[in-house]
Amino acid sequence: MAGPSWLGAVLFLGVQLRALWPAAAVEVYTSKEVDAVNGTNLRLKCTFSSSTPLSQHLSVTWNFQPEDLSAHEPVFYYLKEPYKLSAGRFKERVTWDGNIERNDVSIVIWNLQPTDNGTFTCQVKNPPDVDGTIGEVRVRVVQKVHFSEIHFLAVAIGSACALMIIVVIVVIICRHRRKKAQEKRTEVADTEL
Repeated sequence: MAGPSWLGAVLFLGVQLRALWPAAAVEVYTSKEVDAVNGTNLRLKCTFSSSTPLSQHLSVTWNFQPEDLSAHEPVFYYLKEPYKLSAGRFKERVTWDGNIERNDVSIVIWNLQPTDNGTFTCQVKNPPDVDGTIGEVRVRVVQKVHFSEIHFLAVAIGSACALMIIVVIVVIICRHRRKKAQEKRTEVADTEL
């Protein structure tokens, strides 16, 4: 009698632990926010990780929700190969720029317009991993580039390089003058003898 109740308790505990064990899921990674200049092209980077090997049935779905929170619109779909849209605002404006083998499912949007302001979502399903996070990136189309940290860094590096060149030129000129002065002293000393 003690044997079957012990076995039942172990089975019950196993079922409970299984319920607490994290389920396999796809994790999707995107930038949170991107500013892009009107009329330019934008690469929307999206990568993923999955607890299972890449499936032949892996699918990627990109959608868009405008800032006015109207209905979601399809942007791009991938299943074994990229599929282009036959209608909608992104028809002929989106190209595949990903590499499934590298877990990259990025796209490029061409000729950004102010009407492209909104949130783009990237969803990856890698059966049996079909649940998981959905990557979201908020795109803001601006008329001109704002002075950002990258610009500041470029100016700082450029200034540092210019300063280094000036210092090198000054050192070379000083050495040249010192050498000329020493040659002149040597020449004067030789003429005195």
